[in-house]
Amino acid sequence: MAVKNSSDEIRKRIDSGQISRISTILAVLVRPALFLIVQGLMILILIAVNIKTPTLAATSWWTVYGTLVDFGCLLTIYILLRREGLRIRDLLSFDKTKISRDLFIGLGIIIVVFPLSIFTGYILGSSSVYGSLHPVLPAGNPMTRKLPFWAAMYSKMIWWIVSASTEELIYQGYALPRLKLFFGRTWPTVLWVGFGWALQHSFLPFINLKYAAFAFLLFFPLTIALQLIYLRVKRLFPLIIGHWGMDFISTVFMISCF
Repeated sequence: MAVKNSSDEIRKRIDSGQISRISTILAVLVRPALFLIVQGLMILILIAVNIKTPTLAATSWWTVYGTLVDFGCLLTIYILLRREGLRIRDLLSFDKTKISRDLFIGLGIIIVVFPLSIFTGYILGSSSVYGSLHPVLPAGNPMTRKLPFWAAMYSKMIWWIVSASTEELIYQGYALPRLKLFFGRTWPTVLWVGFGWALQHSFLPFINLKYAAFAFLLFFPLTIALQLIYLRVKRLFPLIIGHWGMDFISTVFMISCF
């Protein structure tokens, strides 16, 4: 972990009043709130251009309009960090001398942590919400989507780089180490950050409350696992590498062109 984002340095800024407890708690909810707002704007745009079933059509576009959410999150982090006298890059903990280790950890996340966590979440979500291990998911779910060629290529080549980096920055680089000091305990912090992080996936995209509950449970184990890894390695960059791989794989297999 970079020195400026270490527990000791964060504690000093908390004691000096540079970090707000309420702002840090609410930062966890910024991303899911923005996804709901931007999806609503996307529906309005589709209505304006006379697209049939605009609400359903909007569900395919979250890897495009999601970049607006990323910019909103990065702006939030920038504003919060400015009060601390920090820059976003101070959260990254990039060290070129540790790139081999970072790649190894990232690869382990992609190959081991990602499939095991999603499998666990799928069992939990499908059995709890749908009462079946083979649920029929509603139309608009992100498992299979079709986009115009340019939108599909944007999603496969650019979206995941920005999105994965932003998620790790706001949930782990910013919120997790600060809330751990505010709460004074690890598990309440991990559960709250995991709640906001999984809630975000309930709105990727938002279809209905039942699917939102399924998506929340699907991703909740992964959010917990990633936090535990971060707390262990105390560096953000290997988590970003792993998240890049997870999101890239998702775009390759879930998005096709029309």
